[in-house]
Amino acid sequence: MAVVLDPQLKRALAERVRFYNELGIYDFYRRDLVQSNLSELQPEQREEMTPRTNAAVEQDSLELAKPELKVIDPAQALRLIREDIGDCTRCVLHKQGRKQIVFGVGNPKADLMFIGEAPGADEDMQGEPFVGRAGQLLNNMIKAMGLRREDIYIANIIKCRPPGNRTPEREECETCSPFLMRQIAAIKPKAIVALGAVAAKTLLAINAPMSEFRGRWFDFRGTKLAVTYHPAFLLRDPRQKKETWKDLQMVMKELGLAIPAKGVE
Repeated sequence: MAVVLDPQLKRALAERVRFYNELGIYDFYRRDLVQSNLSELQPEQREEMTPRTNAAVEQDSLELAKPELKVIDPAQALRLIREDIGDCTRCVLHKQGRKQIVFGVGNPKADLMFIGEAPGADEDMQGEPFVGRAGQLLNNMIKAMGLRREDIYIANIIKCRPPGNRTPEREECETCSPFLMRQIAAIKPKAIVALGAVAAKTLLAINAPMSEFRGRWFDFRGTKLAVTYHPAFLLRDPRQKKETWKDLQMVMKELGLAIPAKGVE
């Protein structure tokens, strides 16, 4: 039978996992037990216990690092992820004027997920992504697709507002994005739309211009991912709305949605 960790060892393991989480490490991999730990076992005991012991330790580590793995309901999984984030102090942004964590909003069982860059001033005030002018335009984009905001899920690469709405730094993205990956894994959308270059480059780990991202599908951990312009960019250059509508039509076709004649306004 599988080995059960004693409470003291389990607490120590939990503290070690939390320590690595604070360093931005969330994925853990199994390593074979040191041979000396098995030296006192008989050969038949080694053969029986080694794989089960490794599997038990690995499962305990995963459940401590990602408590949402214990639940099936995506809404509950998202709540556990949010609790795990807490009042985050993992990067410098908590010292640079952010008012609150902007986690994400929408349908936990959404087929479509929009991912932006970072919260702005309005989002930081309200604690919800895309509620300012760019959010109003995103709502129009969603409506043009024949959907409602509550039908989809919206999140950002990072969950705290950078000072002055500057572009998130690489370290900030690397520290915060693992929580986004856990959100995506909980929701399991059929398609993801990355809004803007920062979101696209972070998710795909590709440094390329928007012209190379747009108009095609990427495979993102088994989910189809498309890239289009960020609504904030469209506010500055409304001429690109027609190009954005082309991108959204590609997404609609993939999801089996009817394509209306009228595009994004």
